[in-house]
Amino acid sequence: MTDRTVTGQGLPGPLLAVLPPSLRRLVAEWPVGLAMRVEELRIRLGRPLMVGLNGRDWFVSPRGELTPVAEEAYTVHADDVARMTQLICQASLYAVEEELRSGFVTLPGGHRVGFVGRAVLEQGRVRTLKYLSGFNLRVAREVRGAADPVLPFVVDGPRRRVRHTMLVSPPGCGKTTMLRDLVRQLSDGVAALDFPGVTVGLVDERSEIAGCYRGVPQRDVGVRTDVLDGCPKAEGMLVLLRAMAPRVIATDEIGRAEDVAALEEVFHAGVSVLTTVHGASLAELARRPALRYLLGLRVVERFVFLGRTRGVGTVECIVDGHTLEVLEVPRC
Repeated sequence: MTDRTVTGQGLPGPLLAVLPPSLRRLVAEWPVGLAMRVEELRIRLGRPLMVGLNGRDWFVSPRGELTPVAEEAYTVHADDVARMTQLICQASLYAVEEELRSGFVTLPGGHRVGFVGRAVLEQGRVRTLKYLSGFNLRVAREVRGAADPVLPFVVDGPRRRVRHTMLVSPPGCGKTTMLRDLVRQLSDGVAALDFPGVTVGLVDERSEIAGCYRGVPQRDVGVRTDVLDGCPKAEGMLVLLRAMAPRVIATDEIGRAEDVAALEEVFHAGVSVLTTVHGASLAELARRPALRYLLGLRVVERFVFLGRTRGVGTVECIVDGHTLEVLEVPRC
């Protein structure tokens, strides 16, 4: 993959801004068509520079060309890491201490930089990180209409309500992208389904759904959506329930017992739930104690299974949570 005939700043500016010049020059002139398909850029001290593209890893050569051969790649140097640390932290590690504890920084536009290094512990918990040695730049992109195939199964038209829905897939199959678009459309309203917009409370623990920057959503999550950014899911759901009177509560990647306990309170309050979970089947979910309990409640009305058979975000099937009947296998 060495076509560099069409150049342009295809990668988002906020991501380019945190790259040291030595790395920025390798990626800034990628063809726009290529850059627009980039999912992430992996920078690891002493190892090859990598890019995630359409679910596949490629290495980046010293000329900025993509290659499948690690030995042909640019090797990340200590100076690259030191300069990138300065750019991310704006020359002060103390200024982003909270983000260091969380392991990521959200940039303007909702893009994210995750990082690893030496953990500094306090009473057995991570207080901060030092000696940063690896970064993952994740490109945030909205896919408007991603939820179109599932909306007729999520919206209960006659009662004008949203069914309790769980999006299920392995990592990297588009759960968060679909959840974001579901939130947007349910918040704005869906004219084709004669569904008026409803108030949505969104708990965005890792700033991935709304992509908040300094508290302001950078992604379109709808006009009736209230975002609680950077808050643990279990606590956030209860805060929104008490404070914002939502008709729908949405959150990402549940799995712990406290998450399920909070969801149970939301169900009892008559508020609809949209959430995601890692997994490939109901049987796999049932092997996890907290999720097994949740499945046993039989309150989730729709399970939407996502995969990559026809690209990221493919809706593989939709299952009725009460009857366990497969309702639909969309082909578009």
